[in-house]
Amino acid sequence: MKLQIDAALCQGHGRCYDLAPELFGDDDEGFGQVLGDGTVPPDKEHEARLAVANCPERAVSLTAVSVPTAVSVPTAVSVPTAVSGQEES
Repeated sequence: MKLQIDAALCQGHGRCYDLAPELFGDDDEGFGQVLGDGTVPPDKEHEARLAVANCPERAVSLTAVSVPTAVSVPTAVSVPTAVSGQEES
């Protein structure tokens, strides 16, 4: 999950950083800022959702981040070859 704040919508109510201070901070003018790159640790998803739900301007959003899945690649298989001097049957 990843958090974002739309700076054009944020009015500086501060609910995001009051509800989830580990995920949000404020700038010099009191507007909310996402801390770090916005990635939400699994144990902080509840706080992130509270911040989204309580923003009166709907400036805070939470999006799912797709994680690439591992692709199984077949391994090389050795195939016996005919030995010179022997006839194949």
